[in-house]
Parts: sequence; C-alpha cells; structure tokens
Amino acid sequence: MSRIPLITVLLLLLNITLLGRGKIIRLTYWPSSNPYEIDLAKNIVGEWNRTHPDIQVIMQPLPASQSSEEVLLTAVAARTTPDICSNIWPGVVEEFAEANALVALDEFKDFQDVVLSRMSSDILTNFISRDGHYHQMPWKGNPIMMEYNVRLFREAGITEPPRTYSEFMEDAKKLTKDTDGDGSVDQWIGVINVNPVWWHRFFDFYAFYIAASGGRTLFKNGEVDFDNEYAVGVFRFLQEGFKKGYFPRGSLQGSQFLLENIAVQFVGPWDIAYLEKYKHEGFEYDFAPLPVPDGTPEPILTYSDPKNIVIFATTKHPEEAWEFVKFLISKESDLKLLEFTSQIPFRKDLEIDSTYKEYFEENPKVLKFARQISYTRGSDNVTQLKEVFDVIAQAFEYSVIYGMQEPRESVMNAAETVRRILRR
Repeated sequence: MSRIPLITVLLLLLNITLLGRGKIIRLTYWPSSNPYEIDLAKNIVGEWNRTHPDIQVIMQPLPASQSSEEVLLTAVAARTTPDICSNIWPGVVEEFAEANALVALDEFKDFQDVVLSRMSSDILTNFISRDGHYHQMPWKGNPIMMEYNVRLFREAGITEPPRTYSEFMEDAKKLTKDTDGDGSVDQWIGVINVNPVWWHRFFDFYAFYIAASGGRTLFKNGEVDFDNEYAVGVFRFLQEGFKKGYFPRGSLQGSQFLLENIAVQFVGPWDIAYLEKYKHEGFEYDFAPLPVPDGTPEPILTYSDPKNIVIFATTKHPEEAWEFVKFLISKESDLKLLEFTSQIPFRKDLEIDSTYKEYFEENPKVLKFARQISYTRGSDNVTQLKEVFDVIAQAFEYSVIYGMQEPRESVMNAAETVRRILRR
C-alpha cells in the first residue's frame, strides 16, 4: 500500500483553502452615519458575517454631507454605489429608477411573500414606482409627533398637550417668557428650524399639512394639489407663531429642548435614545399628535419620514445582496432596530407580536410611535421632488419666518412655480 508524501497532502490542503477563499463573495453596505444606526449596522453585519462565511458584508457608513441624497446622487453618477444602502429617502428613488441605477426587487421570486409577511399591502403600495416595479424595500418609519416638556406644561398650569392650533397659541402665551427678568425672552413654546434647506420642511410644513388635511400629499394623479386651505392654514399658523415671538427667528445652539428653553419640538422617535442618554435627573417628557385646525377629526395623521433599503444596479451579486436585505428586515433585526435606535420598522402587528412585547413594556414612549406608524404618509413619487421642496422652503422662509407675504399668496405662488417645473 503506497503512502502519499506529507508535502503533497499539505499542498493539496493549501490549494483547497485558497480555492475556498476565492469563492468568498464580498458585499458593500452603506447604513446611515447616525451613531446609533452605525452601532446597529455593526451588530447586524457582525451576526451575518459569523453565520455566512461565504458571503461577507463590508459596512461603510454613508460619507458625511449636507444630505445623504447628495452623496448617493454623486455615487450614482460616478458608478461608485455600494451593493446595498439602507438610508434611502423614497423621494429620490424615482430619479434613481429612471437612471436604471436600482435593481427591481419584485423580480426576485420570493419578493411578494417576504414583503407581505412583514407589512400590509396598503403600506407597500405607497412605495411602488411609476414603472410598476418596486425598487425599494420599505424598512422603517419615524412618525413626526409633538414632543413636550411635562414639567414646563405643569408649572404653566397646562394639564394636557394642545390638540388644536388655537389651544397651541393659548399655551404659547403661558410658556413663552422672560424667566430671568433681564427684559429678553429666554423660554419659548418651541423652535422651528429657520434654515432654508429644502429637507427641513418635511418636519414642519409637510408634517403639519398631512395632519391638517387628513392625509393628503402634495400631488394627486401627478398634478399639484397643495394649493388649498390646509397648506394656507399651516403657513398662517406657523407665521403667527413667529410674529408673536413664540418661535425665535435666530438659530439657537445646543439641544434647547434638553436645556428646557423650549417646551415642545416636532420630532420622530430617534430623539428618545438621545434624551434617555443625556437627560438630567427629573427631566420629564412625553409625546402627542401634531396640533391640527379646530374641528379636525381623529385619527391625526403625520409624515412617516421613511427610510428604505435598495440594491444598486452596480452590484455583481444581486441574489446574495437580496439575501442580506432579507436578513436586515427579519423579526430579529427589527427588534435590534428598536433597541438600538428607537425607530419603527414597517412591520404589521408590532404591538401584539410576542417578539416585541417585552421591549414595548420597557419603552412605552416608543409604543406611541409604533401605534402612530399606521397613520402616516410618505412623499410623492415625483422625480423633481427636491426642486418642489426647494420652492416650498423659499416660500416658507419669505412668508412664515419673516412675514413678508400673506400665506395664501405665498402658497398659491409656490404651487404655480411647481407647475412650471413639472412642465419643463
């Protein structure tokens, strides 16, 4: 019986090892650069890489910029996009889809089974593109609600957060004051971001517009649909706040809510993790729906601030990328999303699913957002949406912040400008 020389065995093993290494597929994944989401991504990618030795994911946070959309647009133009990104604003998806920059996820044979096991068809249809395909996986929403300082309200004799515009203004009279007697106001009911950058308007004008209108967006059947009383009412309400000094016109440094210099702010669930980390002893806060015009019926809707997942067409491994996307939206990963970021997955039956029961028992404030997620709207599938919000931001600055134009005229002018943009 002949023996195989030891050196031959070692060389054979070495060749097998090198061959195995050559088969490893590597995917690049860009999550948000938010520190909480970086920690989440590290955890999920670490688990994936431990359990999928042949498909390794390299996590790189989105490069810093004024907005992630600018970074992604540059990457698309340069064809330097990652395989997967999970910080996709739906408003930019149409532009990417028209540029053939995205994989159509509904072409994966199990897409419908995967997505409908996680969310209702009502939510899913909000994200269909104009070409009839789904180029994004709905992942998470951050319903915009009113965050309020319980102690400041209590000390002002206010027992409930304001539900209507008129109640808000009454409360503003009590909460906006000079607390140290130096003749200058140093406490306000709230702050509206005065920066004219387009995306800020999603978190004030647009969220309030959805709430006031019972869930309308800016377009209907592809036509401008915001030249109405709801938009005018939002402009008028916020303009009054600035005119009466209830909102400061300057930019204040630091977290004014945490410093207790303002009584309310309009935010998503992401603020919970921040406040819980940095709040001082005795700091009390809670959440309520956005104020609406008097007589608006329940339920109150709001902007969902969705962020979704895409696979870019530059990937060399679409099937493997799809497997990682499914891992990102699994029940276990959705629980981690809640635990790390307090953000809400687009998952039906969150409140009654036993997977999340203990988490919501320990985090009742996040549960309020989980309940609100069913009463939200996203943005319209319009390629020029950034330009649309640029127009709204300019009108907002001119009319709402500085009071240089009557709200009705400002809204109507903005709507007509948007019509001209769409006709180009």
